[in-house]
Amino acid sequence: MTPLSRRGVIAGAAALAGTAAALSSGPATAAERHHGRGRAVVFRDVRPLGARTPVDLAVVDGRISGRPAPKGAEVVEGGGRLALPALVDAHIHPDKTTWGGSWVTRKPASGIADYCAQDVELFKSQKRPVGERAYGLMAHAVTRGTRAMRAHADVAPAYDLAGLEGVAHARDRLRHALDVQIVAFPQHGVVRTPGTAELLEEAARSGLVDFVGGIDPISFDHAMDEQLDLVFGLADRHGVGVDIHLHDRDEKGTKVLRSIIDRTRALSLRGKVTVSHVFCLPHLSDGELGKVAADLGELDISLTTVAPNESLVLPVAKLREHGVRVGLGSDGVRDSWSPFGNADMLHRTHILGWVTDVRLDEELTDCYRVGAHGGADVMGLRHADFTPGAPADFILVRGENVPQAIVDMPQRDMVVHGGRVVARDGELV
Repeated sequence: MTPLSRRGVIAGAAALAGTAAALSSGPATAAERHHGRGRAVVFRDVRPLGARTPVDLAVVDGRISGRPAPKGAEVVEGGGRLALPALVDAHIHPDKTTWGGSWVTRKPASGIADYCAQDVELFKSQKRPVGERAYGLMAHAVTRGTRAMRAHADVAPAYDLAGLEGVAHARDRLRHALDVQIVAFPQHGVVRTPGTAELLEEAARSGLVDFVGGIDPISFDHAMDEQLDLVFGLADRHGVGVDIHLHDRDEKGTKVLRSIIDRTRALSLRGKVTVSHVFCLPHLSDGELGKVAADLGELDISLTTVAPNESLVLPVAKLREHGVRVGLGSDGVRDSWSPFGNADMLHRTHILGWVTDVRLDEELTDCYRVGAHGGADVMGLRHADFTPGAPADFILVRGENVPQAIVDMPQRDMVVHGGRVVARDGELV
């Protein structure tokens, strides 16, 4: 059987270096704001992107410098390690996690409604508050090389805004090491669960969130226009973005996607809308996919995938041909939905390569690009690609090159964020 990559899922990679031209300038990251200006560091004897000859990497004000480091700069020894761009988790649910706690025995579930009920049971059974559990998972993600994440937190009458507040608390504790965007996510439905719409309004007004979400407007909420009108109305009124979960694999999914495209155009929300999962796209013909992708690219509607399997992973290369931003994420981690997950985005790039059956070095390298730069594109961050002016967000590992790192998933010996070492040997500094 022809590997999926040969059909254009992630083949045709550009080199990692030189891909930041479209994002040549960017806002200061949380790390830069936290650490302040005027700080210089030299990371001695490192090999960016697998360079054969080690170099001394100079960092000034949290960004890669194209000049020699000034006198008095702090020196950090790299020991000839491979330097890779830090990764971005474009889709994760840290409010649901049991990470760091006791084992949870899951029960059978036959659909989203069952999972939602089990979410509530788990929430009520946990002795640790959301903020503590979310912090544990998000801190772990940092130690594995994640520089930024878009965190979805459930908003429903069963929780009020506890999920959002907990994730926001964890975000504040990690502001020196991790850039976080928060989505108010109506997991229980916008319309089918009374009181959710009011909570989304409160969240959008509060300043706690960057995005409001939605979920399967037809198959789960059974009220496509009502859900989308409400969510897009909140975004328009309060100046936040939209990030909608779309799991449908058939014409219901494409109908919702078309409605999202229409509302994005009508409300001039170009660049502020993301659709997550989008399981309907991999099942379209090349012609149909091209038409949808052209509209997504025109309106700068970004997409995220968690690479769940070969039939549901997004056709990244085909989407890129139309300028569509695509990021990679962890999804749920050790929650009521699944015992699996680890918030390790290097592992997720490994999974992406595995399910798309890649074997060539350039294909493996492109998996890393999706995990590092694709998510940055979705979050509006500059690529951490070692070019002058790029954020000094990178990891140091033992290995030869990018493809080997994806396959072997070596220990992250050092994690650097904003020019500061924030983790060593799997532990926060």
